[in-house]
Parts: sequence; C-alpha cells; structure tokens
Amino acid sequence: MPNEGGGSRLRRPQVLKGMRDFPPDQMLVRQHVIESFRTVFERYGFEPIDTPVIEYLETLTGKYGEDEKLIYHFEDHGGREVGLRYDLTVPLSRFIATHRHELTFPFKRYHIAPVFRADRPQRGRYREFWQCDVDSVGTTSMLADAEAVMVWMDALAAVKMPNYVVQINHRKLLQSLATYAGVAAEKTSTIHRAIDKLDKIGREGVKDEMLRHEITPEAAERVLDLVALNGPAIEVLSELRARLSDIPMAQEGIADLESLFDYLSAMSADTRHYALNLALARGLDYYTGPVFEAQVKEPSIGSLGGGGRYDGLIGMFTGEDLPATGSSLGVERIVDVIQELGLVEPRGSVSDVLVTLFNEEMIGPSLGLVMALRRAEVNAEIYLDARRDLRRQLQYADKRGIPVVAFLGPDEVAQGKVNLRRIATGEQVTVDQTEIAAAVTRLLSDD
Repeated sequence: MPNEGGGSRLRRPQVLKGMRDFPPDQMLVRQHVIESFRTVFERYGFEPIDTPVIEYLETLTGKYGEDEKLIYHFEDHGGREVGLRYDLTVPLSRFIATHRHELTFPFKRYHIAPVFRADRPQRGRYREFWQCDVDSVGTTSMLADAEAVMVWMDALAAVKMPNYVVQINHRKLLQSLATYAGVAAEKTSTIHRAIDKLDKIGREGVKDEMLRHEITPEAAERVLDLVALNGPAIEVLSELRARLSDIPMAQEGIADLESLFDYLSAMSADTRHYALNLALARGLDYYTGPVFEAQVKEPSIGSLGGGGRYDGLIGMFTGEDLPATGSSLGVERIVDVIQELGLVEPRGSVSDVLVTLFNEEMIGPSLGLVMALRRAEVNAEIYLDARRDLRRQLQYADKRGIPVVAFLGPDEVAQGKVNLRRIATGEQVTVDQTEIAAAVTRLLSDD
C-alpha cells in the first residue's frame, strides 16, 4: 500500500527460517572448505556434474522412507508437481538413467551443491545446506566403498579436522539383527531406530524403546549384546561370523566388510579415524550394503556426513539394477566446527593490494598499476570512493583486511617507482613498478 508521500511502504527485510545469508568473512571459510574438498575429490579421479535444483516430484518420492515428509514440493505454473532436491544421490540416479549411454562405467562423479529439507532448524541443521558428494556407479567391488571412506578422510584432513571418526556398518548385518534375536521381520525397522540412538540414550534407553514396541526383554538383550561388540574390526567380524553362522545375509555383509577393511589397510588409512560400529543405522531406505557416518567428538554437533552402498536405487529409474556407492559431507556443520575450533586463520579480504589514488590526475597511472598487478595474478583493487584523502584510504584497507597498500604519486611515476606498505607491521619498501608483483609476494610471505 502506498504511503502518504506516494512511495511504497517499506517491508521488513527478513530471511526464511532455516535459511541464511553469508557475509564475506563466512563465505571465504566456506569457499576454503569447498575448494579443499574439490581438490581432494579430483585427486581421486572423481569428475564434476550438476543437476537441477528442481525435479519432478515423482523423481524424489518413494526413496527416503519417513524423511519423505521433509521434501519441499509444490505445483509450478504449468501445473506440474515438482520438488526441491532433498539430497544429491537421488538426482544422481536420475542423471545416470538419463545419460547412461553417454557415460563410461564405472562412473565416478562429485557434486557440490545446495539441497533443501523442510526440517526443524537447530544448531547444525538448516533447511538449505550444501552437500559435497562423491559416488562410484557401476561396480560391486568393495574397493569403491573403501575409496568412498578414504576420500572422506583425506578431505577432512585437508581442512585440519581433528578427532573425527568414520563409523562403518553394513545394512545386511542390521537386517540380520531381527533374525538373530528371534524377532518378527516387521520389527526390523523398530530395532534399527532404537539402536541408532545408543550414543544418545544409552543401553537402557534403547532397551526401553524396544520393549515399548513389544520386543521381548530377551530379544532386546541379544541385540544389545551383539551391537556392543568392539575392538579391532577384523576380530569383531570374526566373532560375528561365528555368532551369525546360520544367517546367510549376515555372512554376506561380514565378507563385504572384511574386504573393505582390508582395502583401507592397504591404502594406509589412519586407524584412529575409522571404526566398525555395529549400532550405526543410516536412516535412508535406499541403502543396501556398507553404510558410513563421519562424526566428530568435539564440539558435539552431530554427523558431519553420511553415505553407503545403494545398489537398487538407480534401477528405480532404469528398470535394471546398477550398483553404486558413495558418501556425502555437509558443508554447514564442517564450517561450524572449523569456526568454533579456529581451524582456519580468518582472512579479511580477497584482495592482497589496495592501490591508492593520489589525485584526479593520477587516476591513469594508478589504473595502469592495478591492472599490471591483476595480469600478474595478484588480487588487487583500486580505491573507488570520491573522497580520496590518504587517511581515509588507509582506514579502508585496514577495515577490509587488505594486507598491502600501494602508493603512487607524481614523483614515483616520474621515477618508475611505487611505494608499498604492509598494514600489519608498517613495513614500507620502494620498488620499481616492473617488480611490484614479486615485491608484494615477498611482503605477504614475511612472518
């Protein structure tokens, strides 16, 4: 409604709940994380793809179990039922089905992009967030699963993440728990949901939850005794092989995990950062084999990422199964941990140099200097404000966190020189303009 002055009424600026703005200082940390992950992913031979943010709703539904209610969906202007992508794995499956005959298998891809969930916002949980996925499609080899774990470990090491552990389990072991405990098959999901809370509510809490769902005390104790097994993975798997000897599905899962852990050992994976966890139960319905979850001990922020094998998902689009495995790291929680623990030195600005303006007559030479820096691949900017007193320009550089200031006056132009000052230390040098890029590099590398 127009106001009395004829203008439009001001609207209160606000961001949708669960969504966020990112100012430059936060974006620089996020970009550091994403670029670090991208470098590691490509080192392993994963290639980038992208898919639309919006998919047909039928593409997204029927894959996420109870979490399907969190899909953002609506009818577009053409009357089509569509939804925002919930993760990057289902869009990958649709992508494979669409482009199958153009791809070489096994196909290795990474995808770094935002996803959307109508979840209840809380610390480390947002309605829009970024995932960093790697997937291998077209192979049943546990080598691909081991690589999905190893690439995680290298990616987290690249951002100096301390005290993280990649927990590993197998869906076939989880599905065997009901058989082992003598519980009806329809109670399997109840057991999964209960044991997945073991770290949060403890053994007695998990037992109480199973009892509330009509699982007998004896069956609950058998399940809890089994998932409580710990120690070196190979020893635990050997114990499981003996205890579950009459359950073929369990034997298949144990054989897969034995191969996976052997491959991790062959890749010299740090045993401090991965472990067998028989209580791990990833919630998504499409997992069929090994499942993974990256967790950090401090701060207590929940999972940093999840993943696993999903040999049946792509077949929902192609009509025939195509094996696949992969893992996904969440940027938001990783950035939260990095900022809380101070793992990345804050960077004030993307610019390394501010070229000051002496007066109107010096604009030409100053523009020439800033362009010379840029062509030498030095991030540089020129002062843009019309108010050009030197004090103001130095304050601008200081507030922006630009580390080096270049001064160019008539005397310097006549001599082919330029003065450089490092803001943090006050160090100042005079160099030939032809040597400015090297001089800036030296100043930035000084402790």
